[in-house]
Amino acid sequence: MSSSINVHRLGLLVSVVFVILNGPGNLVVAFKDQKGLGFDTKSLLVDTHKSFSRLHMMRRLAATSTSTAKVVNVDDYGAKGDGGDDSEAFKKAWNVACSTERAVLEVPKNRIYHLKPTTFSGPCKSDLTFKVYGTIKASVRLSDYNKDRRHWLVFDSLTDFRMEGGGFINGNGRKWWANSCKINKALPCKAAPTAMTFYECKNLRVADLIIQNAQQMHLSFQKCVNVKALNLLVSAPAKSPNTDGIHVTGTQNILIKNCVIRTGDDCISIVSGSKNVQATDIVCGPGHGISIGSLGADKSTDYVSNVLVNRARLSGTTNGVRIKTWQGGSGYAKNIIFQNISMRNVSNPIIIDQNYCDQNGPCPKQVSAVQVSNVMYKNIKGTSASEVAINFDCSKSYPCTGILLQNVGLVSNSGESAKASSLNVRYTKMGDVYP
Repeated sequence: MSSSINVHRLGLLVSVVFVILNGPGNLVVAFKDQKGLGFDTKSLLVDTHKSFSRLHMMRRLAATSTSTAKVVNVDDYGAKGDGGDDSEAFKKAWNVACSTERAVLEVPKNRIYHLKPTTFSGPCKSDLTFKVYGTIKASVRLSDYNKDRRHWLVFDSLTDFRMEGGGFINGNGRKWWANSCKINKALPCKAAPTAMTFYECKNLRVADLIIQNAQQMHLSFQKCVNVKALNLLVSAPAKSPNTDGIHVTGTQNILIKNCVIRTGDDCISIVSGSKNVQATDIVCGPGHGISIGSLGADKSTDYVSNVLVNRARLSGTTNGVRIKTWQGGSGYAKNIIFQNISMRNVSNPIIIDQNYCDQNGPCPKQVSAVQVSNVMYKNIKGTSASEVAINFDCSKSYPCTGILLQNVGLVSNSGESAKASSLNVRYTKMGDVYP
């Protein structure tokens, strides 16, 4: 699909060209600024190198039939699904499947398997499919996590890996939430496990799963390349602490599509090292919205670029589409598009916060900042639960540049006018924009 928009405004000609191909990393988005509106003429160009080989790989994997692959059933290796610990049986089954040509590791339906923290390591002999038809549930014994409090299920160094099946991944997180310092201020703040972590994986597909009640984050992609996260239902109570839905860090070429995310933190969070990120057809809420960041904490240098959030519905979230950076950091968040988004009863629908501070007590004023540039908000409509619907709180030393608002309409829940607030930002409006 392609489209071109030419807009005359105050004698300035801006050409915004979109070319969108199927799949992660196949997105081409280019801004051309002919008269100095602040857009870099090379901005928003997503690398499409290796697109065809990647698509060929995905099609080849999709054509793989379980009838021609070796099926490795966890029950055959001692898994019981009777309330006891099935971790060792899963490890044995994994080792067999991973060392077998074109295997399918199968978790039967109508069974609940309990696992302690478990790492499923590669590389494997060839492409591997993990079919979850039943339920995988986390151990609730906190002592089981003494060696590693940050992870439950880890998938490490896998290539051409698929995880699917329509089953459940249940983090069993209620005990962890009760022991969170965000729930009980008297408790010390301690790490809690991410339910599913994919680390240094390549050509990865996670699809058709229900991921619920994570101890902390639900699904994290770390240092992965060529990822599809499709048709996922991610859920936890609205007041469950730090339960981000999908977390993207250090990952390139990722498509998140057709996902419903209802959690107690960000529906999608995109942090440093991530590039070529496409999130489309997303339902979000409750939760904290869709966030880029936080970036620049503890004076770190962080980079995020080439992000498209397209066709999203947000309802009852504490933020809408947000970019958040700490003072004192460096790096950039650039070449970002939020478009075709509807919001209902959303606080802070559009927000850039370069003075983000998530700690007890005030954060000290600092000069350096993560640069935010080339951000477009297009076709965003709905109602705001906060008085201020658009809030650009940018750095005095590193102002936000190249910000474009096109066809944005946000009103208060009562139907009255909302407000916009801007500090240290240069932005342009096109079409009808209110407030």
